[in-house]
Parts: sequence; structure tokens; C-alpha cells
Amino acid sequence: MFYYYKDEQGYVCSRHPLQNGAAVREQEAAEAAWLRYISHCAGEGKMHYCINHPAYLCEEAEGLWCLDRCQMEQMIQGLEPIPQWLQDLIATGKVQGVDSGLYQQGKGQAVWTHSKEKKRVHILAMGDVGSTLLMGLALLGGDCIHTIGIYDFNEKLCQRWEHEINQIGYPWAYDQLPQVEVIDRQQLFQCDVFVFCASKAIPPVGTEVQDVRMAQLEANSQIIGEYGKLAREAGFAGLFAVVSDPVDPLCQRVWSASNRDAAGRWDGLGLRPEQVQGYGLGVMNSRAAYFAKQDERFARFLQEGRAYGPHGQQLVIADSVTDYHHDLSLELTEKTIKANLEVRALGYKPYVAPALSSAAISILLTLRGEWHYSSNFLGGIYMGAKNRSTVYGLELEHLPLPPQLLERLQTVVTTLEELCQ
Repeated sequence: MFYYYKDEQGYVCSRHPLQNGAAVREQEAAEAAWLRYISHCAGEGKMHYCINHPAYLCEEAEGLWCLDRCQMEQMIQGLEPIPQWLQDLIATGKVQGVDSGLYQQGKGQAVWTHSKEKKRVHILAMGDVGSTLLMGLALLGGDCIHTIGIYDFNEKLCQRWEHEINQIGYPWAYDQLPQVEVIDRQQLFQCDVFVFCASKAIPPVGTEVQDVRMAQLEANSQIIGEYGKLAREAGFAGLFAVVSDPVDPLCQRVWSASNRDAAGRWDGLGLRPEQVQGYGLGVMNSRAAYFAKQDERFARFLQEGRAYGPHGQQLVIADSVTDYHHDLSLELTEKTIKANLEVRALGYKPYVAPALSSAAISILLTLRGEWHYSSNFLGGIYMGAKNRSTVYGLELEHLPLPPQLLERLQTVVTTLEELCQ
């Protein structure tokens, strides 16, 4: 049975009676252009998200089923009949899932969703990655960014980049590219998008390290935790974009740190889980495409392939999601993982492609509401998959995943859960 209500924001649907809003008949709710579904599912989950399959109405805790249409179809077999008009809204992505606890507290409004207004973006740290990211956003983001604020402990470095970037432009179209401004620490979270590029203990070129990203985990966890607390103090309502390695565990660390009080006790008053996104998977997808262009055996990836999981050793590349070949997928995954080591072997740090493909391009696609790769909250961990930001919240792509591919993803989930303990 479904219950229907109307409040100051519009129409609401729930499988449980609610105290908020005035009850209405189904016929009235059926005329709504969109509505919110109040979810009472157990366990950790996003506060706001786009419902694009009826399985989300099963009140199941978030998990890999959110990416697997096969599991979704099985889940709805035992679900009570869903009105056709509600199925139609779900099919067009016009149903927003809202956490019941948040809704009952009167805080049911999303703090971060897609909108067409140009954004203010702030970047922390102007090192190799931050400065390259800045160039990408400045040159490509004129349609969705109006200002880019930059901050680094090295003030002269910021002044250098303010001069350099603001002297790039099209003749007679001087406002076509975003303006770059130097900001101070107090201004960091006075923006729509905060991009974390700070990093410590990057192994130098020539160091014998198999997974460079994981070597940075503990040092960068401490740094990002501090900025999570600052975001909490500022009441930040925008997108916290994590670019530093290892992306996925750092997303979980900053979300967790922001939701603890001064004594370290969890109170849930910091960043909402969907406010944090990690940007590392984009370059792994592009690297897989690079090898697919060179070897005909992998060519199907260019049309049918997908990338999942972390930006590192646990990466999962599928050569095809319609005709999956396990051995070829494992080989392509291995090539993709080791691509950065090939650049390091040449004597260079492999930061250009990640800064542009994973960060700049993917962040811009996020702001435009287009499909891209990034890591998002999934039942307590952050995991990379194809997704997009909509006016109704984050939408994850779901596909009928082959069993062997699903097994690989389950291994990734287990590893990420262990890292988050």
C-alpha cells in the first residue's frame, strides 16, 4: 500500500504513514509532474537520489543491486503492484528518493542537485594536479562555471596561476572563460563546488611502489579529514569533489570526519553522503579506451565496455556488458592499472591525464548533468561507476551484469569495506 501527501515542496509518496504533509488521494498525486518517495530502508544510504527503477521501492539497504538490473528485476517480483503512473514517473527519472529520518525532521530538501546556473568552483592546492585541473576547467568550463577560486599555502604560486590563466582568452569575447581569483582559507567553502587536490607523500619517480595511490592513504586521510571538519563548520551545502589519491577511501574518510563532533562521536551533522564524489575513474576508462584502440581484441570496449570500482589495483574493466569475455576483461584491466607505471618508468609523474580526464572533464560533465564516471556513496563505501547528477539527485546506471563481472565487483566492495573500517 502507498500513502500520498502534499507539502510546501510538492507531492510525496511513501509505503508508510507520515506525520509531515497533508494526506491526498492517489488521483491527485498521479497528476504531479514529479514527486518524492520517502524511503525507510535500513542501513546507511544516500539522503537524496534519483529513483530510476521500481526496485528502489523495496526498502532494501544500498548495495551492488543498485548497479545490477538482474537483481533489481528479482527484487520487484515480490513487491506489491505499483501504479502505472508511478512506474512511468520512475522510468523518466522524475521520482526523488528521500531518507525518511531527514524528511521527518523537516530537512527533506536536497543540498546538492544538478542545476543550469553557472557555478563557483574552488580548488585546494596548486601542485601538478591542481594546476592542470585549473587549466582544464578554465579552458573548457565557460558554459557552467563563472568563477574559479584557488588556494594554496604557497601564495606566490596562486598569484602566478591567477596571472597566467586570466591572461588566456578569446579576442573580443573577454568574458567567455571563467575568471580566476586567489582566495584565502576562510573563503574555501564559499562556493558551489570544492575540489580537494591536496596531497602528501607522493612516492618519487623511480620508487619501487606497486600501488602508488594506496601509499598515500594514511597521510592524505589526515589532511582531508581536517577539511571535512572545516566543511562542517561552514555548513557547506555544495559538492565536495575528491581528486587526491586514493580517491574512494578518501571520500569515505572525509564524509565520516565531517559527521563527527569535537570528541569524535558520530552525530550526522556534516556532509551528506551524496555531497561527496570522487574523481579518479575517468582516466582509467580513458586508459582502457587507449589500449582498445591499439588492440582489435579489445575493440568492443569502445562501444560496449564499462569501468567500475576504485582508481587503483581494485579497478574492474569489462570489455563488454552485452557479451562479456572474462579473460579479455582481466587482461585489459591489468593493462589499464599499469598504464601509470609505464609513464613513471619514462621518468615522469603521470598526472596530466588524471587531472584532465578524471577531474576536469568529469567534474564538468557532473555540472552539466551528463553521464560520466565518478565514485559515489553506496551503502557505507564510495565506489566508481557510470552516473549523472539530475535535478532529482544522483542517478546510477543499472545494467544486467554478467555473473562473473558481478563476482569481481563483490570482491571490490569487500576490499573497500575493509579499508573503511
